[in-house]
Amino acid sequence: MRLGVLDIGSNTGHLLVVDAHRGAAPTPAFKHKRPLRLAEHLDAAGAVTQQGIDALSDFVSRSLEVAEDKGCEEILGFATSAVRDASNSDDVLAHVLERTGVDIDVLPGEDEARLTFLAVRRWFGWSSGRLAVFDIGGGSLEIAGGGDEGPDVAWSLPLGAARLTRDHLREGRTPESVRELRKAVRAQIAHDAGKLLRGGAPDHAVATSKTFRSLARICGAAPSSDGIYVSRTLTSQALAEWLPKLADMDDAEIRELPGVSADRAHQMVAGALVAEAVLDIFDVPELEICPWALREGVILERLDQISQRDG
Repeated sequence: MRLGVLDIGSNTGHLLVVDAHRGAAPTPAFKHKRPLRLAEHLDAAGAVTQQGIDALSDFVSRSLEVAEDKGCEEILGFATSAVRDASNSDDVLAHVLERTGVDIDVLPGEDEARLTFLAVRRWFGWSSGRLAVFDIGGGSLEIAGGGDEGPDVAWSLPLGAARLTRDHLREGRTPESVRELRKAVRAQIAHDAGKLLRGGAPDHAVATSKTFRSLARICGAAPSSDGIYVSRTLTSQALAEWLPKLADMDDAEIRELPGVSADRAHQMVAGALVAEAVLDIFDVPELEICPWALREGVILERLDQISQRDG
């Protein structure tokens, strides 16, 4: 069947059209995306602004047209932390529903981590043993770990690259602001790190998301043009060498680095601080980049539900 997966993230809205069949990997057929930057379209009360709501509604409306043009039989729509944490979340979703007829589900942070873990497990398989999975989004950091298809532990922290940039680096990246952000990030990650660490060192530590992919590319990983089956890693050593350089660059200079998109350049330092903390606090020398993440997890779970229904 052909599915449309509508992912309302904190940075970007994505429509992924896939051909999905039981027993086979979902095959991407078409992609449509638009920068939304919802994590930055918040007022002082933490509500999504009217500008952000209108941008979201326009994107969903256009995505519907694209999904129909591409022959999608079903659309799965979900939103993550930017909408989840907004003080006017219900109003935002009601506005989108009224404008477009699309009922967007809001994923709890734990479900976001769980579904990302599912995608990573299916990608790497059982030979990976006990997995530790990390995903830096625009609004949150998801962490999950375990030896089965579902994680033993899964949680979400408000440590997304866009959120941290908005809350801590809005006035610029001074040495003091970067140091204070580094301290705050590490304290939040370390607070619950024992959930994962009590199970012992993972057999395979994995990262997903655009932020981790960009950091890996900056640190020397293969470009996306080499294909999804090329192994890519982000090492703690390479990131430690690059982070001071990133902190000293302005946004225009970061934008010129390989793998960095123009609309995310201003977030790369915050994202790098989170990635550095993950590598250090969980004592993993490197993270392998997985091309599958939350959207694929949503698709795989839906296929499992169809399989169970049809027996």
